[in-house]
Amino acid sequence: MSLSLPGSLVSTEWLAAHLDDPTLVILDGSFKLPGVTPIAAEDFAGRHIPGARFFDIDAIADHETALPHMLPSPAAFERFAGDLGISNDSVVVVYDTPGLMSAGRVWWTLHVFGHDKVAILDGGLKKWLAEGRPVTGAVIAPAPTHFTAIFDPRAVRAKAQLLDNLRSQAEQVIDARSAGRFTAEETEVRPGLRSGHIPGSLNLPFNALANPHTGEVLTVSELRKAFEAAGLDFSKPVIASCGSGVTAAALVFGLHLVGKDDVAIYDGAWTEWGQPGDTPVETGAGKGRGGR
Repeated sequence: MSLSLPGSLVSTEWLAAHLDDPTLVILDGSFKLPGVTPIAAEDFAGRHIPGARFFDIDAIADHETALPHMLPSPAAFERFAGDLGISNDSVVVVYDTPGLMSAGRVWWTLHVFGHDKVAILDGGLKKWLAEGRPVTGAVIAPAPTHFTAIFDPRAVRAKAQLLDNLRSQAEQVIDARSAGRFTAEETEVRPGLRSGHIPGSLNLPFNALANPHTGEVLTVSELRKAFEAAGLDFSKPVIASCGSGVTAAALVFGLHLVGKDDVAIYDGAWTEWGQPGDTPVETGAGKGRGGR
C-alpha cells in the first residue's frame, strides 16, 4: 500500500510512524538570516531527524542574479531535486527548526515546480525534540533520482508586476516581516536597504501563525482571525512578501490551510524593492490594524 499524506500538515506522531517508508523523503528546510551563526547547514550536521536531507535554500536557487535565493529555473530545480533523491512519486515532509519559518518556502517551491505530495511537520524540530524523539548527526547520501518539473508561473510575482499592482490594486500585498521593519521603526537587517514597506500593503509577521512555545501552527479558525485582523479581504487575490521571499511562504501556507490558494509570492521581496532607487516606499502602520 503506497504512502499518502493525511493533509498539508502532518503531526510528529504521523512522521515517527512512517520514518522508514521507502517513498518518504524528509527535508530539513531550516534557514537563518545572513551573519547568524552557526549557519543552518551546521545545525543540520549536528542533529536532524533520522533520514532527513538538507534543503539548502541559498544553494537551491538562481545563481545568475545578485538577489538571494531566487527560484531556480525548472531545469536547474530538476537537477537539485534529483540530487536530493526526490522523484515525482516521492511523498515529502518538510520541517524547520522553529516550526513555521522557512519550511513554507520549501513547501511552496515544490508546489511551484508541480509537486503537491508535500506536507509540513507541525511544530518542526522544536516539537520533535521536546517530545524526546530521535535525532542524528549522520548525513545520508541519497541515491540520485529523476524529477520532472512543471513550473506554475501563477505562484510568482516580479517587481514589474508589483509596480503595475500599485496602479490597479488588483491584488492585496501582505508582508511577513516584523512590525518594526514594516513601519520602519527598525532598520533593515540587510545593509543598504531603505526601511518601510510597499505602499498599501498589509502586515502579518510570519511568527504570528504558530504557537511560540510549541512551534505548532494555529488552528484554521485562529489563522483566519489573524489574517482578518491584519486587514486581509478573503475575496481578493493576494501577493505575499517579506525580506527575501522566505517567510512570505509561511503566509502562503497559512492561507492554504484556510482554503485560500489564489496567493503568489513576490520573490525579490524587500531585498529588491528596498534597494536605493525609484520604487516607492511607505512608512508607518499601513492599511492593517496597527500595522501588525
